[in-house]
Amino acid sequence: MTAITEVEAPVFVDGMSAEEYHADRGSISSTGLRSILAPGCPAQFKWERDNPQPPKREFDLGNAVHTAVLGEGHDIVEIDYPNYLKADARAQRDIAYDEGKVPLLPKEKKQVDAMAAVVRQHPIAGPLFAPGSGIPERSIWWTDPATGVRCRARPDWLKTLPGLTLCVDFKTCRDASPEAVSRAIRDHAYHQQDPLYQDGIQAAGLAPDQCRFIFVFQSKQAPYLITVGELVQQDRDIGRARNRRALEIYANCVATDTWSDWTGPVTEIPPISMPPWDTIRQAEEYL
Repeated sequence: MTAITEVEAPVFVDGMSAEEYHADRGSISSTGLRSILAPGCPAQFKWERDNPQPPKREFDLGNAVHTAVLGEGHDIVEIDYPNYLKADARAQRDIAYDEGKVPLLPKEKKQVDAMAAVVRQHPIAGPLFAPGSGIPERSIWWTDPATGVRCRARPDWLKTLPGLTLCVDFKTCRDASPEAVSRAIRDHAYHQQDPLYQDGIQAAGLAPDQCRFIFVFQSKQAPYLITVGELVQQDRDIGRARNRRALEIYANCVATDTWSDWTGPVTEIPPISMPPWDTIRQAEEYL
């Protein structure tokens, strides 16, 4: 892979499968940019990109709810067993995975339907995801002008209103309380996803006037409560700065074909310490 030096035109594609989108090795996504920065590193990013992992069962429910809410996504296969203790149930599950589908037990399918119903009944999320009012899973590519890196994004839901384009991102999680959502934004660097998607949408000409990025978090615990919100501008600015740093690191890695670990190329053993707050606290107590 080599860095793109010319500025390629932005493109967007409807109806592309998630597998095709994620298989592109000539561009980098928000997930990739986030994994390049600490606590990740370029070496970890490259290994994960070159060694895609098999489906994880903990993602099945979220993928299925996405499909139910957005009306597009993974094919769902209901496995008519109470669990996967029997060999035939496991065989049907594995066939579904091999075919790129999401297997669900009847109790899980019931939960997916209940979660989708809560979304449709929510006073804010319901109208946002109203069937036919937006475009699901649109794949977008554009070139970052500063580095020449080709970027990609796949908004869950693009909704065009007079003078405004809404990019709505739907996430399922264990806890959707505002406090937990705040921590998730920090822990998963979702404040990088927001500005990158807005940049891509605007570069592709899909938001000629204004673009707003909306998060919709839903708990996977009954009664499947929902938090809808937008990032404050300072967090968005930090996310955009993090994206800039990650794009520069990625461009250099591609140009030199050098994918460093956390410390980078060093000739001496670097110092290491506890986190600063713990150092201060323990110094006050013991020193």
